[in-house]
Amino acid sequence: MKEKIFNIIQIGDKSNRISRFFDIFITITIVSNIAVTFMETFSGLAFLSGIFSVIEYITVFIFCIEYVLRIWTAGFLYPEVSKGRARIKFLLSFDGIVDLLTIIPAFFLSGFVIFRMLRVARIFHLFRLNAKYDSFNVITTVLYEKRNQIISSVFIVMILMLASSLCMYSVEHNAQPDVFRNAFSGIWWSMSTLLTVGYGDIYPVTTLGRVMAICIAYLGVGVVAIPTGIISAGFVEQYQRKSNISNLKDMDIKEIVEVFVDRTYAGKTVGELEEAHQITIYLVLRDDLSVLPKKNTILRLNDIMIIRTEGSE
Repeated sequence: MKEKIFNIIQIGDKSNRISRFFDIFITITIVSNIAVTFMETFSGLAFLSGIFSVIEYITVFIFCIEYVLRIWTAGFLYPEVSKGRARIKFLLSFDGIVDLLTIIPAFFLSGFVIFRMLRVARIFHLFRLNAKYDSFNVITTVLYEKRNQIISSVFIVMILMLASSLCMYSVEHNAQPDVFRNAFSGIWWSMSTLLTVGYGDIYPVTTLGRVMAICIAYLGVGVVAIPTGIISAGFVEQYQRKSNISNLKDMDIKEIVEVFVDRTYAGKTVGELEEAHQITIYLVLRDDLSVLPKKNTILRLNDIMIIRTEGSE
């Protein structure tokens, strides 16, 4: 029973009607909860406050049940650790924290301001769709794989922002002491310029300042293109890896291919996959490691399998 419940609430198997119904049901619940949160801010809809409260309590009650079930079945989500550790691991995971933050406000809305601010956390419940559909999960996977490059590009942006803000403050402070009062004013200007937002509330008036602004604006175009190119390349790589194993059997594969391990195959052993799909798994790429697979090796989410079908050997 526990495994069946796990398959329904965690995997999101489209071939399972109950699981698919749960996906639709929980999505409607999340959207309804967030919609009520927005509509409660309109004074013209105050006469519907009673209905909003009922919907809010019902949806939060559903969240509570789902939260308890996810803790109860956490052992299947993290099969490599003990049940107690698996539950702790889930509680400290992103999904576990978001689940908790979306439940707490319902019980403390009349308390401190910090608890009322947690209502905003309900929006992050939409990230739960990542656990349901692999197309959404591709985004988080790409960001995770390219995290080092993205962090490096953000670091370059921060250096350019700091340098340009100090330079602009030095040039414009005497001419506009009320506008460029300190280095932070320069940072605000450099952010709007480098990221091509261009608010126009702060701008240089001196000749040297305008020349510098032109150069910094051109640098901003290139700086924004760096993380964009990294993420775009990551999407291309990810979709190339994301091949369906069931379709590989009918293909004439003459070379070894990479296959992305999504939630359909995560948790299964190498032996189970090889036997079910008539393939040979030569290597498993896991984070920064290369794992030589054995029959009892358990595949994890976001692993990359190096495989070849038996018919192509």
